Amino acid sequence: MTQTLPPAQTTDGRTSVAAAWRARIRRAVHAASRPESWRRGLVLAALALLLGLTMLLHARIPNRGLGNLGSLVESLLPWFGLFVPLLLAAALWRRSASATAALLLPVVVWLNLFGGLLGDRSQAGGDLTVAEQNVYAENTDPAGTARDLAAHGADVLALVALTPQATPVYEQGLARTYPFHTVQGTVGLWSRFPLSDTRPIDVVDYGPLGATKPSDAKLAVNRALRTTVTTDRGPLTVFVAHLGSVRVLPAKGFWTDSRNLGAQALGRAVAADPSPRVVLLGDLNGTLDDRALSGLSTQLRSAQDAAGDGFGFTWPAAFPMVRIDQIMVRGVEPRSSRVLAANGSDHRPVTAALSW
Repeated sequence: MTQTLPPAQTTDGRTSVAAAWRARIRRAVHAASRPESWRRGLVLAALALLLGLTMLLHARIPNRGLGNLGSLVESLLPWFGLFVPLLLAAALWRRSASATAALLLPVVVWLNLFGGLLGDRSQAGGDLTVAEQNVYAENTDPAGTARDLAAHGADVLALVALTPQATPVYEQGLARTYPFHTVQGTVGLWSRFPLSDTRPIDVVDYGPLGATKPSDAKLAVNRALRTTVTTDRGPLTVFVAHLGSVRVLPAKGFWTDSRNLGAQALGRAVAADPSPRVVLLGDLNGTLDDRALSGLSTQLRSAQDAAGDGFGFTWPAAFPMVRIDQIMVRGVEPRSSRVLAANGSDHRPVTAALSW
């Protein structure tokens, strides 16, 4: 007769491990069923609910009178998920069933907002590759940055934050790769294909007051342009933009006035353009979760959201925490989108493959 070993004596130990886990689960369920476990950690439970409601209702957080608090929260929204493991650790330490249960709300809300960005959405192929970088006005090695960008081989390259001193360096460093280019103030576009119908877009002095300034004075500080790239597959309208900076100031909170004014002007220019295929390349000094950029995000698709891998943060270059450098499209299909390595600027370059 063959003798069967008791479950706890099986050679691989799997039954013992399963039994141990079942015992732990029973203990956890028993502990959670105690009334005192629900009364403990009520402050943690309230914080968990507040976290979830903040993410869920971020669009209702007002800007006026609160130093653009709504825009500030939306700019940092993905990072709110980091509070979940911290609160969970505290809830487990306190053995609080109420706090643990309350954490379901922020987890579900965060996954609903950003869960789709966690995987790789890129596909092979593409008819045209575009790239953009804020090359940093204080870049100490513009020649090196130009060599690095040329080596990546994009068909169309947008640069913003150009200075009168650095622009000739970029023109010289990129001339062999890109036979066509235009510079309009502090923004420029380099292309393997011919450019036409190029003009500046006023996102600095937009409005009645700007109309009184001389064209030469406005062009010197111009921060956006529109041009047509004649590709092998037909014309493509390209906008290049560098919207105004944002600041966190003690007296004003999250100051975004210049950026918001430029976003409105750029949004009107894109809306008025009849081109069937449009690409916007630029440093928008804002994330696409920020309501102030809704005039652009409702018209154009983010290449990173559609075909990137992860969040694609671009700034600051040493440890990127937000994506403020954008590639946005209309009438073309993003196939892939990625962030390139740092190359001397305080922003990382972005690139995308497009097809139509």
